[in-house]
Amino acid sequence: MLGEYRITGRRASEIAAGIEAAVGAGRLAPGQTLPPMRELAAELGVNPNTVAAAYRTLRERGVIETAGRRGSRVRPKPATTARDYIRDDVPAGVRGLADGNPDTALLPPLAPAFTAAALRADRAPVLYGDEPVDPELVRIARAELDADGVPDGPLAVTSGSLDAIERVLAAHLKPGDTVAVEDPGWGSVLDLVPALGLRLAPVGVDDEGPVPEDVRGALAAGARALIVTDRAQNPTGAAVGAARARALRSVLREYPDTLLVEDDHGYAIVDVPLHPLAGVTRHWALVRSAAKAYGPDLRLAVLTGDEVTLDRVRGRQRLGPGWVSLVVQRAVVRLWADGSVDPKAVAAAYGGRRDLLIGALAERGVVARGRTGMNVWVPVPDETGAVSRLLHAGWAVAPGARFRLNSGPGLRITVSTLTDAETLTLADAVASAVRPAPGRGGV
Repeated sequence: MLGEYRITGRRASEIAAGIEAAVGAGRLAPGQTLPPMRELAAELGVNPNTVAAAYRTLRERGVIETAGRRGSRVRPKPATTARDYIRDDVPAGVRGLADGNPDTALLPPLAPAFTAAALRADRAPVLYGDEPVDPELVRIARAELDADGVPDGPLAVTSGSLDAIERVLAAHLKPGDTVAVEDPGWGSVLDLVPALGLRLAPVGVDDEGPVPEDVRGALAAGARALIVTDRAQNPTGAAVGAARARALRSVLREYPDTLLVEDDHGYAIVDVPLHPLAGVTRHWALVRSAAKAYGPDLRLAVLTGDEVTLDRVRGRQRLGPGWVSLVVQRAVVRLWADGSVDPKAVAAAYGGRRDLLIGALAERGVVARGRTGMNVWVPVPDETGAVSRLLHAGWAVAPGARFRLNSGPGLRITVSTLTDAETLTLADAVASAVRPAPGRGGV
C-alpha cells in the first residue's frame, strides 16, 4: 500500500510527525492511501486510539483527508508539500491551457507606476509605525466598493485573495469547524480550508452561483462559514445575478451567525455587475484582488468587512508581516488612476474567446460553461481519459479533480491566451477526447 515506506512510532505525535515528514520529502505521494487505523495499530503494537489521534492531527494540519469507507489518504495538495513537487509541467510541443493565468498582453506595463512609487519612497521612506494602508488606495477602493453596493466598512490590504480568505477564516473559526464551499470551486480554497483544520461542506454551483437550497442544507447541517465567488467563478465562470443574490440573502438571514466570505477576484475583467451578499450576517468580508487585471506578481488585494472581522485581521497581520509594501500599494494606485486597464476591453477580449470556444463545442455536441472570466468548464464522462487524449493531441488542460468534491468530472480550459485560429482545432480535439471513437481506449 505504501511501497517501500513504513510508518513508525509509538505515540500519536511520533506517528503523525513521521507521516508528515514522509509527505514533505515525497516518500508518500499526493493521493497515497494510508493503512486502516486498526491495521496500522496492530502493525505498530499500539492502541487504535493512538493511530486515530495521529490521523486526526494530520487532518487538522491539512496533510491527509478522510473519505468515509475509502479510508484516509494524503491530500492532493498537502500543506507540507512544496508546490514544485505537485506542479504539472507542460511537455514540449503541447499547448498549455491549464494554468489559469491572465493574458500578459492585456496586463499593463508596471515600470512607470513602480518608478513613481519608488521615487516617492526615496523622498520619504516608509518606516515602522507608519500607516499600513495608503490613504489614496483607501479612497479609490472605497469609492469603487460604494458604487457596487458593498456595505461600508474598514479596509485592509493583503497579499492576494487567498491570504485574505485565510486570515478571515482564522479570525473566527477553530479546527473542526465546517466551511461551505462551492463545488466545483477554486482548488486553492479546497486545499486551504483543510490545511486550517477545517472541514469542507460542498455546495452545488450553476451559472448563477451557489445553489440556494444547497447553501441552506450546508448551514442547517452546521457549517459556520460560507465562501462565495461573486463573479468569474473558478472553474465554471459563474456569476451571482440579482435574483440569485436575493435568494442567497434570504437563506443567510435564516443563519445570521454565518461567517460570509465573498471573493470578487473577477474585478476589472468582467462585464457583469456585482451583486454583493454582504451585510446580511453579523460577520462578513469581501476581497478584491489586483491579480487578474494588473498582474499576479503584485500580490495585492483589498479586503473590507465588518468592524470585528477587520479588527481581528489587521491585528493579527500586525503581529506577522506587518503590512503589504507601500511601494506596491502606491504603484497599484498609480495603475488605477492612470486608467492603464480598460475593464470593458479586457472583459470583451476574454468573453470573445470564451464564447467562440463554447459555440464551437456546441456545434460538435459538447456542452460547456463559461459565463464570465477566463475559463471554460466542460463536463465529461471520463475525466482521466479525456485529459490523456487531449494531451496526446497536443493540448494540456486542467483535470476537474483539482476543483471538485462531490460534483461530476470535467475539464477546465483557460482561454485567456487562446487565439481564434486555435479554437476550432481545440474544439475538434475536445469533442474527440470526450467522445472517443468506438473501440478506442485511453492514450
